[in-house]
Amino acid sequence: MNWHPRYLQQAVWTRGLRDYVFDKAKLSGAGRVLEVGSGTGAILSTLQTSAVLHGLDLDAAALSEAHLHARTACLARGDAHFLPYPNQSFDITYCHFLLLWVKDPFQVLLEMKRVTRLNGYVLALAEPDYTARTDQPDELLPLGRLQNESLERQGADIGLGAHLADLFFRAGLAFIETGPIQSRGNEAGSAGEWQAEWDVIESDLAGLLSEKEIARWKKLDEEAHLRGTRLLNVPTYFAWGQV
Repeated sequence: MNWHPRYLQQAVWTRGLRDYVFDKAKLSGAGRVLEVGSGTGAILSTLQTSAVLHGLDLDAAALSEAHLHARTACLARGDAHFLPYPNQSFDITYCHFLLLWVKDPFQVLLEMKRVTRLNGYVLALAEPDYTARTDQPDELLPLGRLQNESLERQGADIGLGAHLADLFFRAGLAFIETGPIQSRGNEAGSAGEWQAEWDVIESDLAGLLSEKEIARWKKLDEEAHLRGTRLLNVPTYFAWGQV
């Protein structure tokens, strides 16, 4: 699966929140900024700043694509648990849909704090809580449970979003703000959004169900979408603090 369209979709979901937080964190006056888990550059490519932008990811293929989308950024391959930067290197260090995927999110947050200068900012811009997922109509509730099971098998902490504030507190960051991102409502509202969501669902379920079973769930989902009764919502949280 080509993940760049998905990352762009996620970037649209959080655009308002990012604009607000980056403004408060004084992105316009920053000198050096790091995205941990920069993926294909979907977020880095949107930043309006004169700062020197850095991105780190473990996925070599994603980094290769990021060179196309975030041409001016300094990109490096590395493990978020052991960031290859000196202490106090950045004015702002942030991540976006990352902590649920790492082995030790607390260690990653400590590393993000370590490489951020005194009085600089650490931002976790989007972490979902799939345990509080909403699927309507009720006949599609098992589909949500199946996708959650698949995400856990892939190594995700599906309830990470609900514990984001506690992670910041334990990391010793001076809290500024935390909470849920304004609901996206029906993620599958348009035909394009629906298909984009199903590209991800099919990828997630591929190792769990047969093609025939996946096709059956997709048909039920599409019918609900066409009736206007389909609702899929995953609460997603943000937090940011000061070093």
